[in-house]
Amino acid sequence: MARTKKRSTAKSRSSLDDHNHDESEEQGLASDEAGRLKIKKNYEELLGIRVEKLKGRVLNREKINKSIDGVYYICFSCKRISHNLDEGLVEEPLTQINYCAVCAKEKGIKAAAVDSK
Repeated sequence: MARTKKRSTAKSRSSLDDHNHDESEEQGLASDEAGRLKIKKNYEELLGIRVEKLKGRVLNREKINKSIDGVYYICFSCKRISHNLDEGLVEEPLTQINYCAVCAKEKGIKAAAVDSK
C-alpha cells in the first residue's frame, strides 16, 4: 500500500497566531510583552502543582539581544512565574533565592551588586 502525504496544518496555525496577535494589540501590549505573557501562561499550565516545589528557582534564560539577558523564574514569596524585564529580579545574597521586585521590597531585601565578567 502506498503512503499518502499528510496535509500541512500551517494555514490553521497561522490563523491562530493572527488571532493571538490581534488580542495582544487590543490589550495595548508590545509584541515582546505579549510573547512573555504567553510563555508565562504556558509555564503555569506545564508546571501546575510543582510550582510550590520549584519556587525561587530560575526556569529558563534567554538572550533578548547581545547585551540583554531575559530570565524566567518563580518568585519565592508570591509563587508567580515572572520575567526579569516585567517584574524585576532580586536574588537574596545568602540563600540565592529569587524574588520579584515587589516581594523583595516588602521583605526589605536589596538587590546585590552583580559583577560583570
